[in-house]
Amino acid sequence: MKVKIAQNEQDLQKIFDLRYEVLRKPWKQAYDTSFDELDKVSINAFIEYNDICIACGRLDILQENTAQIRYMAVHPDFRGQGLGQLILNTLEEMAISKGIEKIILHARENALGFYLKQNYKLIKSSHVLFDTIQHYLMEKKIKDFSKDI
Repeated sequence: MKVKIAQNEQDLQKIFDLRYEVLRKPWKQAYDTSFDELDKVSINAFIEYNDICIACGRLDILQENTAQIRYMAVHPDFRGQGLGQLILNTLEEMAISKGIEKIILHARENALGFYLKQNYKLIKSSHVLFDTIQHYLMEKKIKDFSKDI
């Protein structure tokens, strides 16, 4: 499956729908918590199947050399197929192309193993979302290895 970068409102709407279904609805949160004002300036990667978004993630540039990955989600019917890894790899490549040296993220407890396998380091526990979901600050130092050649 191919990773795409959101180009328009229609792409973003598909992404918001998946975010809501996976990251908000199970905790009875409002649809409008599935997006924010940064979506229009961030890099939103997604994979679709039959015109429906089945995996997504967002890269926010925080500073000159640091970015944050947010809103990672994979539809339950498509988990275990490597789609999250494809999204993550794409976002990391985009970060490298923009000169980013470090990526941070706040992983939900159930996703810690996934990020550890992708060479993210656990820094510390961070916030608890919806009074229920413990998050952990993680980081990965990335480098454009093509510059070393």
